[in-house]
Amino acid sequence: MALMEITVVPIGTGSTSVGDYVVHMQKVLNESGFAHELHDMGTTVEGSVDELLRLALRLHESPFTKDAKRVYTVIKIDDRRDKEVHLGQKTRSVRQRL
Repeated sequence: MALMEITVVPIGTGSTSVGDYVVHMQKVLNESGFAHELHDMGTTVEGSVDELLRLALRLHESPFTKDAKRVYTVIKIDDRRDKEVHLGQKTRSVRQRL
């Protein structure tokens, strides 16, 4: 399993608010069946790299279906092969050490 952090920013929407776009993308994620966690600056998703990249494309395209004129997407992928990682493990590990 890998973790992907994705931030999708719709631009050219006529408003500074992006909440409706975020809600739409969260619905796409909920329907996808991937374990995911929304946070203030993006969303972290768990899955295989090939599945995550396909999902990233769907999320990137999502604002265009709601009339965004431009979309800026940032993706970070942590693909650890020496052990299996899951959503929340890194955060729990740091909190335990504190």
